[in-house]
Amino acid sequence: MVQQGLLEGFLREREPFYLGLLERMVGINSFTANAAGVNRLGEETAVIFADLGFTAETIQSTTPHYGKHLVLSRAGSSGRKLGLISHLDTVFPPEEEAANDFYYRIEGDRIYGPGSADIKGGTVMIYMVLDGLRRFVPEFFEAMNWVILLDASEEAEAEDFGRLCAERLAGSLGGLIFESGEMRGNQFRLVRARKGLASFRVQVQGKAAHAGNAHHRGANAIVQLAEIIQQLAALTDYERQLTVNVGWVAGGTVTNRVPHEAEARLEMRAFSVAAFEETIETIMGFNGRSTLHSREGYPCQVTVTLTEKTSPWQPNKATDRLVAYWQQAAALLGQEIVPEERGGLSDANHFWREVACLDGLGPAGANDHCSERSADGTKEQEYSVLSSYVPKAVLNITAVLLLAQE
Repeated sequence: MVQQGLLEGFLREREPFYLGLLERMVGINSFTANAAGVNRLGEETAVIFADLGFTAETIQSTTPHYGKHLVLSRAGSSGRKLGLISHLDTVFPPEEEAANDFYYRIEGDRIYGPGSADIKGGTVMIYMVLDGLRRFVPEFFEAMNWVILLDASEEAEAEDFGRLCAERLAGSLGGLIFESGEMRGNQFRLVRARKGLASFRVQVQGKAAHAGNAHHRGANAIVQLAEIIQQLAALTDYERQLTVNVGWVAGGTVTNRVPHEAEARLEMRAFSVAAFEETIETIMGFNGRSTLHSREGYPCQVTVTLTEKTSPWQPNKATDRLVAYWQQAAALLGQEIVPEERGGLSDANHFWREVACLDGLGPAGANDHCSERSADGTKEQEYSVLSSYVPKAVLNITAVLLLAQE
């Protein structure tokens, strides 16, 4: 096992270099819909990891207007394989970054910038782990077959990357995912499960009429939709860790016309597969519902469409086995691991059944997906925690070595 002090000293000495890598990545806009930016970041990432002996392969997302997934490989002398997973895309369009003056900068212990926590900081963490292994256990580094997979469209929850991971990591020791993970003192939180997500479109067709002369002849689609929205939102059950969020609504044209159409989009999330499937069935049960009609009897018509479905990543023995290695490593380092179940999705949702997964291995951070800031501090931009990088890298290196001894 690597001596903790020497490893930590090496990583701290190299920290300015690692931060330089992060600044290069954060400086490239990689909004999911900005395929050119995503691909540019992929090219830059391939150059960065080439210094560690990795070769690059790009695979176009099955969604044509998204960018290319990046697979970085380094063949080893043994039959063992380990997957390290991150993603290239962020949720910030270039215009949003410019409007909010959202750029790479360090203020105290915080590294601000688009993707600093989600997940470019995680990609840098992968580099730190490999760099430390190469320096202190070169025989192990050379023997392992390393596969780094970076998703071009993780924020859009495209499913093809999950199939790619399952294919490339078959027979591996596991898939380690470098989304951010909370750190409090010597306590680290790792992710062992995530909620599932189902998205829906609710459309209402009503009947238009003049709002002044013939209001009674209209069937107001907005009013019907408003009723449905209340009922859907009421399905939220915090005791069951189930949420239904209506996130987008539109309808009508002008105020002197009874609106003939309206639409809402919503998502549902749950940890339990039973609750997940049951609530999908309940929401789909609103299809065809009609409780509002014109005075002449013309009914509003409700149509519900399931537009996306990603099942929960459930607690499982394979993930818990990986957690145990990180707990063992933490004990050696005088630290503590707290496994958690997280509401947001990650790539693990798509392939955890085929490959053992552990998540939350990136640096600590906060305010993911936030670009706004205000003088009074009520709005704050995404950041990663500078002081978390080296301790988390030491933990990950120690755990990987324990895992490889299996």
